[in-house]
Amino acid sequence: METEPDFRLIGDAGDGLEAVRLAERLKPDVLIVDLMMPGLNGLEVARQVTHRLPKTHVLMLSMHASDAYVLEALKNGATGYVLKDSQASELIEAVRQVAASRRYLSPPLSERAIELYVQKAEAGTLDMYDTLTTREREVLQLAAESHSTSEIAERLFISPRTAESHRANLMRKLGLSTQTDLIRYAVRKGIIRIDD
Repeated sequence: METEPDFRLIGDAGDGLEAVRLAERLKPDVLIVDLMMPGLNGLEVARQVTHRLPKTHVLMLSMHASDAYVLEALKNGATGYVLKDSQASELIEAVRQVAASRRYLSPPLSERAIELYVQKAEAGTLDMYDTLTTREREVLQLAAESHSTSEIAERLFISPRTAESHRANLMRKLGLSTQTDLIRYAVRKGIIRIDD
């Protein structure tokens, strides 16, 4: 991308939490995020960035071509969705389309599919995940990644007691009672992935 004369790479983040902080500081026109990121998954990064920075367009990069992931990405504010096995030229085209405020989906995802996804996203039923606060979503992902309460507190710049309070609230809202339930929920929701 750095070889494209009309592109300027202004930042690079190692995880989702850093991506949100960097985006808030640099205010990019386009933010490319991986669907599966440590610290904060790409869906939550997209939701937070599009809420806080409406002029920043989010382009999701993923190996998942399933309808559920695409729908969640669009529902969370992503303007485009590119599959990781795409050619570099497709990613460049996607960035240009998204920067021009146009939606973009990798083939084999079609224009017709975009409209169906948007309609589904707008008509979606209430998911209890949608009732979680931004901080509760951050704690959920970090807890699902098996970070301790003190590690979560340190990563989010909050006290351990506050981190534990957020964890208790999200567990109650989602009807979860154990760490195993929390991890299963996060895997099922696509927040984390467990590699075989």
